Amino acid sequence: MAAGPSPGAWDHPTALAPVVSKTRFGGAVPVSVSWPVMDLRALRCFVAVAEEGHFGRAAARLHLAQPPLSRRIRDLEADLGCRLFDRVPTGARLTPAGEVLLVEARDLLERAERARARVRDAEAGRVLVVGTAAGAGLEVGPAALAALRRDRPGLRVRLREAPVTDPTAGLREGRVDLAITRLPFDTAGLTVRVLGAEPVVAVLPADDPLAARESLPVTELAGRPRFRLPPGTDERWRAYWLAAGEDAPGPVVASVEECLHAVLWEGAVGLLPAGAVRRHARAGVAFVPVTGHPPSRIVLARRTPSAPDPLVDSVATALAEAFTADSVPRPPAGP
Repeated sequence: MAAGPSPGAWDHPTALAPVVSKTRFGGAVPVSVSWPVMDLRALRCFVAVAEEGHFGRAAARLHLAQPPLSRRIRDLEADLGCRLFDRVPTGARLTPAGEVLLVEARDLLERAERARARVRDAEAGRVLVVGTAAGAGLEVGPAALAALRRDRPGLRVRLREAPVTDPTAGLREGRVDLAITRLPFDTAGLTVRVLGAEPVVAVLPADDPLAARESLPVTELAGRPRFRLPPGTDERWRAYWLAAGEDAPGPVVASVEECLHAVLWEGAVGLLPAGAVRRHARAGVAFVPVTGHPPSRIVLARRTPSAPDPLVDSVATALAEAFTADSVPRPPAGP
């Protein structure tokens, strides 16, 4: 039986064909399986020896010790079932079979390099989409982008702001590669990393008696009309932002702007992240810090990968480092 696969052979394209024998009835049945060692690395070794005409010089060219190079050539000869080189006093000379293989090997290596270049070009032209929900991560975006442009020139990143009804920010539908969002929501099938925590504020009409308070317990909003997310929204997400019984009256909203319109035009109240004070301040609306409600945990989420994605990894790292450098409060220890 031919030699088994050399270490690392699985990383390279190769044709795997079983050895078969004929039965007396004319059918072909496998009697053994030969795992070829003719991978790209073996072919590079072969071409180097053929071009140098000497094992020592080829080993130096490949930055290998000579014994492993010689072993690889012997394995290749055993796999093909023929000699590729005649050993001569001056080094190594191609046999007729070796001359045939040299032409084919050069062609295979050139095609492999072209394929590698095309894959790299496709990756370089890829636009990575980062989703965000409920304003999460908007403050650190510029710092993260600056780091990415420094470390990965030419990288293109597009931000997609999801409606507040989708806490996965488009991950579930495959609309984004990575999401900066907030817990709690159903994270099944996702990999989630907590980055920080942000307090929440009550949003009220500016003329509401509670609007003048420096802070207020969330329970003091009980009995008020509450803006709410529509049925079908993730249950944990919906319950966190409602912070009231399902029977509480109030308008159904699907965006932060609709939340603010509900406050202005319908006298509704509700909860938003504290960052809304900076991003959505306007006449007629007041924001008051609340107590008795857990802060909003900001997270980096992605689909649990079946294979590594270096580009997504690099963007995730840049975003996480930007959060670390930012003044976003860290979440308390615990589950």
